[in-house]
Order: sequence, then structure tokens, then C-alpha cells
Amino acid sequence: MMTSESASLESLRVLFQSDDYIVVDKHWDIRIDSKMWYEKHTVQAQLRHRFPQLADPSTYYGFRFCHQLDFSTSGALCVALNKAAAGRAYHCFKDRTVTKAYLAMVRGLVEKETQTLDFSIGKNSSEGKTHMMCIEGTEGCENPKPCQTELIVLEYGFYDGDPVTKVLLQPLTGRTHQLRVHCSAIGHPIVGDFTYSLGADDSTYRMMLHAHLLHIPLEPEPLLVSAGDPFLPAVDPKWLPQRSLRTLTATVEALLEHRVEEDRKIKEEKRERTRREEEKRKGRREQRIEEESEEQRMQCQQWLSEWAGD
Repeated sequence: MMTSESASLESLRVLFQSDDYIVVDKHWDIRIDSKMWYEKHTVQAQLRHRFPQLADPSTYYGFRFCHQLDFSTSGALCVALNKAAAGRAYHCFKDRTVTKAYLAMVRGLVEKETQTLDFSIGKNSSEGKTHMMCIEGTEGCENPKPCQTELIVLEYGFYDGDPVTKVLLQPLTGRTHQLRVHCSAIGHPIVGDFTYSLGADDSTYRMMLHAHLLHIPLEPEPLLVSAGDPFLPAVDPKWLPQRSLRTLTATVEALLEHRVEEDRKIKEEKRERTRREEEKRKGRREQRIEEESEEQRMQCQQWLSEWAGD
């Protein structure tokens, strides 16, 4: 279970391992940086320490992160161990068939228990904020793109004496800093988010955002991993829950069931499109054959007429 202690090379927790993939529970104090393979404070260094074979340069060049987590975000992080595996995972992310769910503690009491956060997000070009993203309409917001996040309230309570809400966030798109920007946009920034509180929220030891669930519909077996819940009083006694609306387990199960149903509908629609396209192709083939047959029949009649004339 994730703690408030800083990360070490020995603290890497492996959630899943196969010949093609490793899923780790990334510590909140560990950075992902492919250019810093030999820096001690990176996921790469932890993996190299845990799996010495990954220190081999020939192995390293086949080693790819399937997705990204911000430096201060913890939780499930998938690593592909070869180029082919990375390609299969990439297509799932590209087609948006991957399901991700994050746990977060946000400032204040979120009144609307379930909602879709729909704010286009772009790069912030304002002086001193170029490392940040922003919502469309903000001064300096460049090239905003549509982004949606599903928010579900789990619990209300207090963190270090201040009112907070524990939520489950499901990104439906994959923009940089999307969850952090969306929560800030509705007036409930994530606890400990130094960047999007403009430096005001600096009293906590970490940003309270955790990649709880990762489901990649790989063939023949999907990859499904849960990274637990670090936001519990037993882990962090500053968190005092007051009222629970729904359990994490039931909420995640409902989310996955909904995704399965959506995937089933998508597959059915794809099969129906394929069937209709095949029918069109068949119709065109039959029409060509019919036209060719008519042409041949007329040609034969012409020959017979010419032969009879002779």
C-alpha cells in the first residue's frame, strides 16, 4: 500500500507481470523520464533494480511505457517489454478502448454526485504558465481540444481539518493534465496540486491523485489491474471520512460492466457495418456479372445474325 514515505529503489510494487508487459504501482515520488534511464529517482531505475535483465541496452530499447502518469500521480503504470506488445497496447489507447479510473481527493464538497466534465483543454501560452494546460476561453489558451471526464462522488470528509470530497474520475479522453485541469475548472482542485493552485496548496506531502484501475482489452486475454486505494485513514490519518455515498468496489464494477456493454455494442455495430459493406460489394459484383452477361448475349445475337446473313 502506498505510504507518505519517499520512494526508494526497493519500493517498487509489481501488480502484473507477463512476457510482454509489466504493470507497476508507481510511487507518487517517482518520475517517468525516458531520457533519465540511469537517474535513481525514476521508474526506469526502479525497474532496472528489480529486473536486472532490463539493464541490458538491447532490452532497454524494446522497453516502452504504454501511457504516462504525472510525476506526483501514483498508481497503475503499464510497461511493454517489446515492440510488438507496445504496438498492441498503442492501438487500444488510440482506439479509446482502454478503461482508466483514478481516485482523487478534491478541495470542498462536490454537490453534484455524478457529472460529466466537458471542457476543451489547450496549452497555456501565458508568461510563467507555459508548463500548464488551460480550458478554452482562458487567456493564452492555444489549440484547445475536446476533453471529457466522468466524475463520481464516493465520500465526503475532512483532510487536515478542511472539507474535501473523495471522487472517482474516469477520463474519456487523454489530454495532458486533464483530470487536474477539469477538477480545477469546477472549483474543486485536487488536494496537493501545487501547479494548478498556483502554488497555494503546498501543505500536503503529495498530490492526492492515484491511478486506481487500468483495463486494456488485449487479445486473447485483456489486462485488468487494480492499484488499490491509498486514501484511507489507516494510511493517512489526516483523512477523516464523514459520509459515504457508494463503495469503491461497487462503483468500479458498475463502470466495468458499462464498458463491457459499450464494447459489445461497438462490436455489433462494426459487424453490422461489415455485413452491409459486404452486401454492397456482392450487389455490385452481381450487377457487373449481369451487365457482362447481357453484353455477351447481345454479342452472340449479333454473331448469329451475321452468320445467318452469310
